[in-house]
Amino acid sequence: MQLEFMGEVFSWRGPAPHHFVRVPDVEAAELADVAPLVSYGWGMVPVSGRIGATAFTTALWPKDGSYLVPVKDAVRRAEAIELGDTVTLVLTVDLP
Repeated sequence: MQLEFMGEVFSWRGPAPHHFVRVPDVEAAELADVAPLVSYGWGMVPVSGRIGATAFTTALWPKDGSYLVPVKDAVRRAEAIELGDTVTLVLTVDLP
């Protein structure tokens, strides 16, 4: 399953700061349909992703009926991404 969408990069200032992009509602509903097949602990959904020319792997965090895509520091540096930037993400979920 492959999803492509745009979203704004935001920061969550917990004990350790993280940067995320929220998955839009339509794509979140598609993910929710397949999440039981692939998720592990706490509803995390493993994905392969790409922003620009930079590929990465991560797990989506379920949050408030949607999912958050963590954007690693290495990806942000490689693509010169700043807080508030709108990025295009391509996510791939490997289905069994």
